[in-house]
Amino acid sequence: MRRPSSPSHTRRVRGLDRIAAVSFDVGGTLIAPWPSVGHVYAAVAAAHGYGGLPPETLDRQFAAAWQRRGAFDYSHAAWQWIVQETFTGLLDRQAAAALLEPLYRKFEQADAWRIYDDVRPTLEALRSRGFRLAVISNWDERLRPLLRNLGLAQFFDVITVSIEVGVAKPAPGIFQRCIQALGLPAAAVLHVGDDATDDLHGARQAGLQALR
Repeated sequence: MRRPSSPSHTRRVRGLDRIAAVSFDVGGTLIAPWPSVGHVYAAVAAAHGYGGLPPETLDRQFAAAWQRRGAFDYSHAAWQWIVQETFTGLLDRQAAAALLEPLYRKFEQADAWRIYDDVRPTLEALRSRGFRLAVISNWDERLRPLLRNLGLAQFFDVITVSIEVGVAKPAPGIFQRCIQALGLPAAAVLHVGDDATDDLHGARQAGLQALR
């Protein structure tokens, strides 16, 4: 997991002795694309006859598209727009459209991701100390199989996915669905994530403790 970016985040957690469960964001907190989004896009494109695409350019164009995505519902149509934008200037629209499905399936596989080095030890330590564990993630239907493929699903009592519950972070509803499934009050749950808005602000607005 990424370390807290400053001590102030730790100081803002109150009543740690009352914490009974810890929830986690996934992307950027537990896992990251490997070696990068651009490398995965380039490899999938090459496997379908479009070799030589520069991963660094794909990384930049994916990041730019992600920043411009607006309200993202994690549907196929939403991902199609991301794919088209990522391949802009490198492939025509028809070729890019043909790569949506193989890319979609590739990012469900464990070899497209790396688990941060401290994730397994942290999850094991928390479980051994009696904490219940959960996931709260803006993702699509691939998250559950991906967590199984990575060998992480076994750690979590509850997995709450935005596309399944119909609401995404930072809206309070997705956090509320998770704590309801845990059967705990919001103040007894600590949420850990990498995004200041989606994770810190969203969790705190829903009454959870939060760390970044």
